[in-house]
Amino acid sequence: MKHYKLLAWPDLPTAFHRTAYRRVLHEMSQRYATIAQLTHGSGLSRHDVRGLLDVLASRELLLVRGEDEPESRFDALNPLNWIRRITHATQANA
Repeated sequence: MKHYKLLAWPDLPTAFHRTAYRRVLHEMSQRYATIAQLTHGSGLSRHDVRGLLDVLASRELLLVRGEDEPESRFDALNPLNWIRRITHATQANA
């Protein structure tokens, strides 16, 4: 599952000048969020959120993080994350 975060506040086309889109932008400006979190918090459909993410990605205003990446450096130090990485790497090499 991918998580998205806004790099800079964009100047959006008029199609995205609704309050719901501003909620999505605000959420992503504060923290990484999944599409499910963005749809739930804004009331937009997955299709609408995906459209906004596509526009932001085309303007290079979006950071995308995969599920296996830690949220912070402290998460990377968590022993459970180390065990998950080791078992995942071992299974991938087998």
